[in-house]
Amino acid sequence: MLFVIPGFPLITAGLDIAKLDMRSGIERLSYAVSIIVMATLVGWMVAECVGLAPDDFAPLGLSPLALTLLRVVMSFVGVFGFSVMFNSPVKMAAAAGLIGAVSNTLRLTLVDAPTLFPFLGLSVGMPPEAAAFIGALVSGLLASLAEIKLTYPRIALTVPSIVIMVPGLYLYRSMYYMCTFDTVNMLGWFVRAVLIVAFLPVGLGVARTLTDPRWRHTS
Repeated sequence: MLFVIPGFPLITAGLDIAKLDMRSGIERLSYAVSIIVMATLVGWMVAECVGLAPDDFAPLGLSPLALTLLRVVMSFVGVFGFSVMFNSPVKMAAAAGLIGAVSNTLRLTLVDAPTLFPFLGLSVGMPPEAAAFIGALVSGLLASLAEIKLTYPRIALTVPSIVIMVPGLYLYRSMYYMCTFDTVNMLGWFVRAVLIVAFLPVGLGVARTLTDPRWRHTS
């Protein structure tokens, strides 16, 4: 269902609002929210019919090195696929895939740091919201370097690389618990999903502000 979530208008809506382009930002945000609500509602209906429930993922039993390497590869494949869905040329999709492989793996590693690196003595990992911000920030900084070297549009590199970070599972869980009248779980998953989605364009905006002087000013 993550493919159904309109990541491009969802992320660019945040960037438009950051530049005070309210009309475009609100229109894109309303469009994205409408599709997300409908998709999650239909997903809940199907889950009710076939008896599915949003349980936690089973442990994979992989070593930290194997898990990290697989995350790098699968992040590249996922971002490459999203970029192809946006009609990007193969070279541009590969560039976005490389950026996403770095940023998304970093995001997941920051969240799972106590499990992956027990020798560090960390009791808890970084909150997913903060990790999403750092991942989006890294995507934006790497895209600015790629734009200079490859002359690709920055937006065509940044958006596919962070669409994979949109918490589709969180959104689905919040809708599922809402429809089963489990208000506590619904609010918890919904607030966390909204915060992660909000921090993604914030990270891109900060990266754009640091690397593009024109972005620091509004007309």
